[in-house]
Amino acid sequence: MNGDRPDQSAAAPRAKRPAGLGRGLSALLGDIQVDAPVHSAPGTPTRNGLAMLPIAEVHPHPDQPRRHFDENALAELADSIAARGLVQPILVRPAPDGNGWQLVAGERRWRASQRAGLHQIPAIVRDLDDSDTFTIALIENIQRQDLTAIEEAQAYARMRDQLGHGQDAIAQMTGKSRSHIANILRLLDLPESIRELVSTGQIGMGHARALIGYPDAEALARTIVSKGLSVRKVEALVRAARNASASAARSAARPAAPSPDADIAALERHLSDLLGVAVRIVHQTDHRGSLTLDYSSLEQLDMLCQRLTGEQF
Repeated sequence: MNGDRPDQSAAAPRAKRPAGLGRGLSALLGDIQVDAPVHSAPGTPTRNGLAMLPIAEVHPHPDQPRRHFDENALAELADSIAARGLVQPILVRPAPDGNGWQLVAGERRWRASQRAGLHQIPAIVRDLDDSDTFTIALIENIQRQDLTAIEEAQAYARMRDQLGHGQDAIAQMTGKSRSHIANILRLLDLPESIRELVSTGQIGMGHARALIGYPDAEALARTIVSKGLSVRKVEALVRAARNASASAARSAARPAAPSPDADIAALERHLSDLLGVAVRIVHQTDHRGSLTLDYSSLEQLDMLCQRLTGEQF
């Protein structure tokens, strides 16, 4: 489809494009420069090219990875667009239902353009399948650091579960490390209430990671918000609680001290009656032990000595 691309001289051959989704966002979009200003005249666009589209005919993607848009940032962008226009185009594809165009990347710009009162919006049109559409939307948001940690985790989970990509493939597509992908995905193990706190920025990713697997995570999350605890303080609290729990578990696992043998107890009573003092016998498993005689006065001690030495009185 050379009609959609600028003419290129044979003396300057195009570099071979790497294969696979890992080649990145620009390769998925083709050779059009996404950051270039759009000067296309209004009209019906081709299925691959630059165009000015009626903004009312552009619809957001239902599975857009990003769910939270900062209202103040949107207002600032809308003011800028109203004053200077939208320089960077959005990316769309023909809507699957045939009704207009579906946003692939640039929803924040589209929303701000609506606020600015634009009737048309510059767009790159691409005929993309569902897999490439979602991948491009995710990569664009990650590159701009527009996703919260939870949104990023949910996007990776969808790439894994619905698109069938492993963690290595996701790391290659997004330019992130495999360990980053694994750690982010673990955030989805947290209760929904904590994920919402992360999504709204009330607690950070460091706080959330410390809470993973903690039995009373929701209560501690509320304390983090109310007291403004640092990540280091939360990690220390979680570590102390886990150490205490482990210590209790070890104590519970120890065999209980054996109850006194019935014969030993009977012997204690017999000696106590015979000697007239309290008698305690500690008998150990190796057949060693101790015999303790308790007295309460010198007279009782003297009496006890006489009885032990066999003197009569």
